[in-house]
Amino acid sequence: MTHAPARPILLRLREWLPAILWAALISFASTDIFSEAHTSQIILPILRGLMPHASAATLEQAHVFLRKSAHFTEYFIFSVLLLRGIRVGRRGWQLRWALAALALAAGYSALDEFHQSFVPSRTASVWDSLLDTVGAATAQAAMWFRARFDASRTESAAERLAPATARRSHGQSDFRD
Repeated sequence: MTHAPARPILLRLREWLPAILWAALISFASTDIFSEAHTSQIILPILRGLMPHASAATLEQAHVFLRKSAHFTEYFIFSVLLLRGIRVGRRGWQLRWALAALALAAGYSALDEFHQSFVPSRTASVWDSLLDTVGAATAQAAMWFRARFDASRTESAAERLAPATARRSHGQSDFRD
C-alpha cells in the first residue's frame, strides 16, 4: 500500500478548507437567527404562495419537513467535504476514509446539538443528530456508488472480471484510482 507523500500544511489546509467553512455555516445555522420562529417568518409566506389552498396545519408540516430536510442535506454535504479532506488529494473511496468522515460528521452533529441546548430559542434533539448522521451516511453510500461506477468505466474488461482478491494481490484496491 502506498501512502500520499507528505504535503506542506497549506496544501493540506486547502483540502480541508471547504469542510471547515461548511462546519462554520452549520454552526451559524444553529443560532437564534435560524430558529423555527425566525424561519417561519420567511418560509411560511413562501409556502402560502406556493400552496394557497393548504391549511395552516399543512403549511406547518411543510415547514417542519423543510427544516428536517435541511439537517439531512447539510450533513450530506458536510460528509462529502470531510471525505475530500480525509483523502488529501487521493482519488477513489475507501471504507476507512468513509468511516472517518462519518465519525467526524456524527461527532460534529452531537456538538452542534449540544450548542443548541444553550440557545434559548433552539432545542437540542438526539433525533436531529441522528438525522444528521443518516445524511452523512447516505453521502458516503453515494460516494461508494460513484466510486464503483467510475471504477467500472475505467477498468478493462479483464480487470472487471478478475476477482477482487486477485486485484488486491497486485496492490490494487477495489475503488481507488
